[in-house]
Amino acid sequence: MNCSHFTFLLQPVLAPLQFSRLSLLSSPCILRTPRRLLPRVKASSLASMANDNETSGSVKQQLAKLFEESLRVTVPEELDVDPLIAPCQNANFGDYQCNNAMGLWSKVKGKGTQFKGPKPIGEAIKENLPASEIIDKCSIAGAGFVNVVLSRQWIAKSIRKMLIDGIEIWAPKLPVKRAVVDFSSPNIAKEMHVGHLRSTIIGDTLARMLEYSNVEVLRRNHVGDWGTQFGMLIEFLFEKFPNGEVTNDQAIGDLEAFYKASKLRFDSDPAFKEKAQRAVVSLQAGEEKYRTAWAKICEISRSGYEKLYQRLGVHLEEKGESFYNPYIPGVLEILSKHGLIEESEGARVIFIEGKKVPLIVVKSDGGYNYASTDLAALWYRLNEEKAEWIIYVTDVGQREHFEMFFTAAKRAGWLPAEDNNYPRASHVGFGLVLGEDGKRFRTRSTETVKLVDLLDEAKSKCKAALIERGKDKEWTQEELDKTAEAVGYGAVKYADLKNNRTTNYTFSFDQMLNDKGNTAVYLLYAHARICSIIRKSGKDIEELKKTGTLDLAHADERTLGLHLLQFPEVVEESCTNLLPNGLCEYLYNLSEDFTRFYTNCQV
Repeated sequence: MNCSHFTFLLQPVLAPLQFSRLSLLSSPCILRTPRRLLPRVKASSLASMANDNETSGSVKQQLAKLFEESLRVTVPEELDVDPLIAPCQNANFGDYQCNNAMGLWSKVKGKGTQFKGPKPIGEAIKENLPASEIIDKCSIAGAGFVNVVLSRQWIAKSIRKMLIDGIEIWAPKLPVKRAVVDFSSPNIAKEMHVGHLRSTIIGDTLARMLEYSNVEVLRRNHVGDWGTQFGMLIEFLFEKFPNGEVTNDQAIGDLEAFYKASKLRFDSDPAFKEKAQRAVVSLQAGEEKYRTAWAKICEISRSGYEKLYQRLGVHLEEKGESFYNPYIPGVLEILSKHGLIEESEGARVIFIEGKKVPLIVVKSDGGYNYASTDLAALWYRLNEEKAEWIIYVTDVGQREHFEMFFTAAKRAGWLPAEDNNYPRASHVGFGLVLGEDGKRFRTRSTETVKLVDLLDEAKSKCKAALIERGKDKEWTQEELDKTAEAVGYGAVKYADLKNNRTTNYTFSFDQMLNDKGNTAVYLLYAHARICSIIRKSGKDIEELKKTGTLDLAHADERTLGLHLLQFPEVVEESCTNLLPNGLCEYLYNLSEDFTRFYTNCQV
């Protein structure tokens, strides 16, 4: 087994899942491997392999095709039976198992079947499997569970094919071609804080997973850039700059402080409040003076957000509340024609079965709100952008709002009644970020933690750790900064993503920057070690692709190879369930398998 060749295989698996825009491939490897691993290569041509007519899909999908043929022969009268394929929980029994026997027995018993129980059904399923290079052997366990051991040669062959054709061939095939992922979505004139961190990180990761799976993703930043708060902001801006000389963000200074000052004035000065309310009317009427002031405030906020997105390696296209505002009247007219909108206490509402409070779509003062904007946005995404899956990434506290407006969309016929059908709308809820005291994560002065401060501290702490290890003596200042950013930001991202998004998680720099356990630092160490092995091998990797072969003779080699092959089905499951933590668990276990391989398979 050529360690240099095999370790190269992990690079394409890790590359699409980088936790930061910076990879350790472009900065000094944290770990310098002290031992030189000598290659063991078998010379052979792989040209014929590239032309093989191989089956496609994940391991589970390919096994499902084989067991589907067997089930048709075993129980031809049961036409609606899908193969139930899952990885074996105990590796001593096999790699995968087919779990159809017990379910089939409950269907066929008492119908004059030849079978006497689930175990004979399992035996028949095993015997009726078509010949395949995929399977080495099968066995029966318990009540007819068919355990499958994959062929070692087939595992190696499949991995070599990926190495030649690229990681793209392992992309899962999802039932949608275009999706909208609505995430981050800060409010204009307010700084992004730690609460925006989860939406931004989770949303970006879901978008990456879908993009890898060949789904066209429309990354939407649904910023809060419209509403009554802009009346007070604009009037306060006019008071501070009566001649309209605001030219840049330095003129206003701290936009958050500017917002708080205008809010204080709005709450304490009735005359100012009246002017602010008139300003909203002027803005919505399109008066140039007010539109210009509004655009300036949005531009200043946007500039600040973009700097943070660049640091996080996140790309979004802004389509804020103001974009959908012109569509609201027409959308409400459509809903009215469906008989969904009713009058209630001066407001226009949609009553939702099972909910005590209706969905308000027009307030009693005639103004629009979140529900009216969200309904207009959903209509636009379905009808204009032709999205088949619309995914909203917000905190779990907004769950009821989404349940209500999704229900309204179903009643209007925009979405199917069944949640598993397409087009589909999904709310990706996430829990709170907590401090180590178990309370909502805040500064010592009980202020919400600003995202820019959090990222600065992550980089600073990581840089201090690198200097403590003497890296400032080995690297340039630029290398030190890039590595601190890559590891620091990656650690923050991974600490969020490795948890089930629906739960709260405790924010701890000490824990996330630990180089042991399930952390980004540990994974990046594994990545750096792979880079080091490849570099020290002195081999031409492109040449190895053409002339080398893989022989997974050692148990740890086979374990690592099988784990690599399971990448497509893990991505597919993570996309389907919208749970990135499954992918994080896969990566951590991959790093563990690699460490065992590296320890036990030195050449």
